[in-house]
Amino acid sequence: MASKGGENQNEAGRHQEVGHKSLLQSDALYQYILETSVYPREPEPMKELREVTAKHPWNIMTTSADEGQFLNMLLKLINAKNTMEIGVYTGYSLLATALAIPDDGKILAMDINRENYELGLPIIEKAGVAHKIEFREGPALPVLDLLVEDEKNHGAYDFIFVDADKDNYINYHKRLIDLVKVGGLIGYDNTLWNGSVVAPADAPLRKYVRYYRDFVLELNKALAADPRIEICMLPVGDGITLCRRIK
Repeated sequence: MASKGGENQNEAGRHQEVGHKSLLQSDALYQYILETSVYPREPEPMKELREVTAKHPWNIMTTSADEGQFLNMLLKLINAKNTMEIGVYTGYSLLATALAIPDDGKILAMDINRENYELGLPIIEKAGVAHKIEFREGPALPVLDLLVEDEKNHGAYDFIFVDADKDNYINYHKRLIDLVKVGGLIGYDNTLWNGSVVAPADAPLRKYVRYYRDFVLELNKALAADPRIEICMLPVGDGITLCRRIK
């Protein structure tokens, strides 16, 4: 959704941020945010992981640097300590979380691909925060079902970040609402889904964008109607919806 001016920039100068999915209409304005606010304050390990991830063929999957900065500050503001992340990839948002929570904080991190996680793991270890992470390889739903079965896990999580298979977001929410504490937050990533949520039915969309769009629309409708949460949808990255559990 770039401006005409952005489209004319050469490839090296355009959307330098890896995984850039900002809905801002101006590439130049997004670059200004990165260069003025994000990059000068980005912790060195996060910069290193971002640059490593940029070389990966699936780099579009990464959390953008501005969203990483947002998550890092958000976790500090709510004093999060016990957290969960569904969908890790190389671990940029995971590292943002690990750097934000206290030294005895914990992150239960789940992904179907350990190889991608291990790409970022040496940087996470070098940053001295690997001890906060419990990584589980495989689908998240069976793990969540086990957690929900044990009532001591109900309300145990301060913050949960979901950036995984969009067709399961509704299924995740059904379980996560019991696991996050009252007053705690769940963040669902990609809830504006490349802007496709407002695209006409016959719009020319990439196959994977079209496939997952209906699931994202279903989630957004369900979250808006869920009386157990307050929500705020933010146009950061590809859209992130924050859900604060109120009962």
